[in-house]
Amino acid sequence: MEFRDNEAIYFQIATFVGENILLEKWKPGEKIPSVRDLAADLQVNPNTVMRSYEFLQGKEVIVNKRGIGFFVTEDSICKIKEHRKELFLGQELPLFFRNLSLLGISIEEIEQRYIVFLKENNQFEK
Repeated sequence: MEFRDNEAIYFQIATFVGENILLEKWKPGEKIPSVRDLAADLQVNPNTVMRSYEFLQGKEVIVNKRGIGFFVTEDSICKIKEHRKELFLGQELPLFFRNLSLLGISIEEIEQRYIVFLKENNQFEK
């Protein structure tokens, strides 16, 4: 995993875990890698992974079953989407709108490109 300098590593690891859940690599009710295993895989300090897991526990995405390990919660996908939507709308969307304005890109052009994206990724519903 390539870490970015502009974001805390624990948060990037939490995002990585969330993506694995959203992609259903780690399904609700299933055990996720131990702190030590994930730390070894990502080549980071186990304390950093533990901080990520604590963050995800606070968001009710994973739960610690003492002595057994961490498990994906049943409503994890909903919780991840809620959190990511909040971040996107609060942080990324204002920057996106600013770039649209600065570059003179219309909402219609964005909509056309979004439709193409959905078609290419077999997600088209319009």
